[in-house]
Amino acid sequence: MTGGEIAGLIAAIAFLILVIALVLLLRRVTKVMTEIQTTVNEATRTVTVVTGDVDTLSKEVEGLLTKANVLLDDVNGKVANLDPVFQAAGDLGTSVSDLNEASHNLVDKITNVGATTAKASALSRVGVGALRFYRKRRQHKATDPEVNTQQGSDL
Repeated sequence: MTGGEIAGLIAAIAFLILVIALVLLLRRVTKVMTEIQTTVNEATRTVTVVTGDVDTLSKEVEGLLTKANVLLDDVNGKVANLDPVFQAAGDLGTSVSDLNEASHNLVDKITNVGATTAKASALSRVGVGALRFYRKRRQHKATDPEVNTQQGSDL
């Protein structure tokens, strides 16, 4: 074998090794691509299922939100109907407070009248005593002749 034949043989063996390496690499790439294709198909199927579930869920959530809005409108209407009740309760509280204040004022006046009544009672006793004294004196003058003669000269 000549040098050219040995070089050709080496080149052929190198080419054969390169082809075998490429075949092994392509087999691995094919295996990986198959796994990727399986994963993509499974992901596509999962996304399809999830999309269907999300569509169903969104329809149910929309119905639930509609019912919640109707319920909220009903509650707002009932709260609006309760506003006069709370207003009346506030007015009743004010009335009770006014009544309480008026009763305190009445009690204060009665207490003051009681003190005034005690003063008036003392004055009326003095007046009654003075009236009795005047009447007794008058009676005494009417029955005593000596006082009558002096009374005529006093006038």
